[in-house]
Amino acid sequence: MMRDMSASVQWMRIGYIALLVFLLSATVFAYDELSDDALRSIPSGADDFDVKNGSLLSPILIPRVPGTPGSVATQRHFADFFSRHLPKWKLDRHHTTAKTPATGDTDVPFVNLIFSRDPPWAQAGDVRRLTLVAHYDSLYRPEGFIGATDSAAPCAVLMHVARSIDDALTRKWKAMEASGDAGMGLEEETGVQIVFLDGEEAWVSWTATDSLYGARALAESWDSELHPAASAYRTPLDSISLFLLLDLLGDTNPHVPSYFLRSHWAYQGMAKIEGRMRKLGLLKSKPQNPFLPESEKQVSKFSQAYIQDDHVPFMVRGVNVLHIIPTPFPDTWHTMDDDGEHLDIETLDDWAKIVTAFAAEWLGLDAFMSQPSTEGKRDAVRDRSEL
Repeated sequence: MMRDMSASVQWMRIGYIALLVFLLSATVFAYDELSDDALRSIPSGADDFDVKNGSLLSPILIPRVPGTPGSVATQRHFADFFSRHLPKWKLDRHHTTAKTPATGDTDVPFVNLIFSRDPPWAQAGDVRRLTLVAHYDSLYRPEGFIGATDSAAPCAVLMHVARSIDDALTRKWKAMEASGDAGMGLEEETGVQIVFLDGEEAWVSWTATDSLYGARALAESWDSELHPAASAYRTPLDSISLFLLLDLLGDTNPHVPSYFLRSHWAYQGMAKIEGRMRKLGLLKSKPQNPFLPESEKQVSKFSQAYIQDDHVPFMVRGVNVLHIIPTPFPDTWHTMDDDGEHLDIETLDDWAKIVTAFAAEWLGLDAFMSQPSTEGKRDAVRDRSEL
C-alpha cells in the first residue's frame, strides 16, 4: 500500500511539473518563429572553419592551457575579432587565480571573456540576456593536446553567431527607436552575451575542486554583484534568460539529448529549427538521425542525472540551462586525435547555422535577418509591441 501510494504521489508530482512546463512554454514561445526567408539568410561559416586558414577556427587550434602563451594568444584572437568586426559589443574580462593539483603552490591565472550587446537605451540591470557559452581552455596533459571539439570548434561557432546576428540587432534597435517603441516597456529588454570560459578542464582528475575554475569563479561573482536598487534584475546572474552551453561539437552523427525538463521547451525550439533547415536544404551534413532527436521526450523520462560541465555552478544558483553536448562523447574525446583533421566541417557549419537561427529567433530578429525594407522593419517592431 505504501509503495502504491508513493507511486501515485510521484505521478501526481510529474503531472504537476508537466503542467508547469506547459504553461511556461506557452509564455516563452510568444515570440515569433523565424520565417523561411530568415532561415535562408543564415550565413554559412564554412570558409572560416577551415582548419588551416579559417579566420575563426584555425587560430584556436593550438594548446590553450590556462596561464600559457597559447591561452593568451586565444584571448587576443577573441578580443581582436570583436574589436575589428563587431565594435558595438562590450568586452569584460573576469580574472581569477587558483592553485591546482598539478601546479602545487603556484597560482594559475584564469581569464573569462564576456562579450555583450544590449539595447543602446537600456541600463545594464534592466536587460535580460541570452547567454551563449563555451570553454576555450585545453587539457594540461597529454602535452600538446589541441581539443578541437573540446572546445575550439564551439568557440568558433559562437564567434560566427555574433557576427551573423550583429547587423540584425542594429536594425531592430534602430527601428524601435524610429517608431518610438524603444524604452517604452512594451516588451522585455533583451540583449545577448557570449562567454568564453577558462579552466573547464581538470588538471589531474575531475573533482569538485579540480575542474570548472573559471565557471565557478564567474558564477560566484555574478551572484554577489548587485545591480542598482531600482533595476529589473537583482544581479547579473538573475539577468540570464537562458544559459546555452556548447561543448564537444564537430564530430559526425552527434546525438544531443534533452537533459533538463526545465529547458525542454528551448530544446524543442532548437530541434524544430534543425528540422526546418533540413527540409529547406540549408544544412549540408547527412547524419543518420537528427542532431537533436528528443523533442518528444516524455516528462517521466527526465532524471536528476546530468553531465558535469561549465553550466553546473550557474544551474545550482537557479539559472535555466540548455546543454548542447553529445552523448556518447566523440571517439576522439581527451585523445591527441581531437584535432582539426578529425573535425567534420559540414557538421560544424550546420551547428553554426542552427545556433545562429536559435539566437535570432530568441532575440526577435525575424524581420531583420532577411533584410526587408526599412518601413517593413519599423512596422514589424510596432506590430509585435502592440500584441
